[in-house]
Amino acid sequence: MTERTTSKELLEKAEKILSDYNQATGSSSCIYDSAYKPIFTSHCSLECSPEKKICPFCINYNKSGTYPCHEMHINAIKEANKRGGAYIYQCCLGLLFWTSPIYTDGVFTGAIRGAGFLIEKKKPVDFFLNANDTFVMRNNEELTKEEFKERVNSLPEADGEKVLSLAEMMQICAESLSTGNEDYHEIIRRRTQQQEAIAKIIEKLKAQYGENPENPGYPLEKEKMLLTTLRKGDSDEAKKTLNELLAIMFFFNPGQIKYLQLRAIELVVLISRIEIGPAKNGSFSMEINSLNLRMAQEAKSKEELTDILHLVVDRVADNISSFRGIPHAAALRKAEHFIMENFTRKISLKEIADIAGLSPPYFSTIFKEEMSENLSKYLNRQRVEKASRLLLETDMSLAEIAACCCFEDQSWFSKIFKAYTGISPGKYRNQGGGIIRNIGENNLSEGFRKKKK
Repeated sequence: MTERTTSKELLEKAEKILSDYNQATGSSSCIYDSAYKPIFTSHCSLECSPEKKICPFCINYNKSGTYPCHEMHINAIKEANKRGGAYIYQCCLGLLFWTSPIYTDGVFTGAIRGAGFLIEKKKPVDFFLNANDTFVMRNNEELTKEEFKERVNSLPEADGEKVLSLAEMMQICAESLSTGNEDYHEIIRRRTQQQEAIAKIIEKLKAQYGENPENPGYPLEKEKMLLTTLRKGDSDEAKKTLNELLAIMFFFNPGQIKYLQLRAIELVVLISRIEIGPAKNGSFSMEINSLNLRMAQEAKSKEELTDILHLVVDRVADNISSFRGIPHAAALRKAEHFIMENFTRKISLKEIADIAGLSPPYFSTIFKEEMSENLSKYLNRQRVEKASRLLLETDMSLAEIAACCCFEDQSWFSKIFKAYTGISPGKYRNQGGGIIRNIGENNLSEGFRKKKK
């Protein structure tokens, strides 16, 4: 389909929608094609269009004899396209604008833009007009400073809530003009949120390791935490851990899309293996997993890879939560409560099993099934977590912390701590904590939260 044909079809579909939009909202609107060229402007019956009343007289407009604000609108449309949704902005006069992208089969094919209001209680015209007393249009028609000021101030004002509503309504119009099998606006918004979450973690990594750090290798501990959380069917916590894992890979491997792609494919395989057992829907799961692998293999960017992994995590966690009940949930809660009150001293399997009302061998079996680690590792994890807080919040010596957290001696404490965090207790304290392989929380209650009782 040529650009001209696309613009014509877009114009035909949009004219009626925007006419209704303008009449309902008292605003004006403009349609842009895929090359950011205005192809249609629609005014409301109140004659409130800034392009008609104000823009031809603007100082900036007349400085170059062109329309310099066009670049402002292009940048706003690009930002809306990046976000996959509405974007609100303003010009130097305080005029408000909002825009939303239009897609055809997932490809950007244009945008619609609204206008017609000033920022509430803001009259910026005085300081803007100090240098000039007269404004001359391109056809040599003159407008005095006072006439221009009066015209600007005659535009209606709008508060933030109203403009947000107008932008949301225009977004609905844009989505109705878009075509394709998927809601591409939603895909872009979802991916933007994912990358924003990862970017926050990367900023912490930059603060800790600098701009060009030595690559510590693949964060295997984060991968284990991800799989452990997924086995509990906890989608939110799994996606949080996934973001931490991806942030580490992105930070230490910038621009290495092939490496990231291979790692993503490995993660799809590992996560899919978790699903097949509890879901018990073999052929369907295999078909979906095959599709996920193909999507990962064909991905061209880290944004696509991130989105694919998030979708896989969501589906697997939901399936596990749906197909897997929790036997002996009450017994395990009793055990958890006892462990959290006593893990800083030596406690035996028999003590904990007695509290749960189960035999030690049976308790050990169901505990490992639900937590994906044995009791000894779980106790060590809680002790390391406690030790990490003491390292950062107190001046206690390493020997004192080891004794407080029920480690045999300082040497054993250092060995176990490094196994769970990736760094020694001393280094952890000196650098103010660890990010690369932090211990996280592996709490029994979290495992119950989203599962059927």
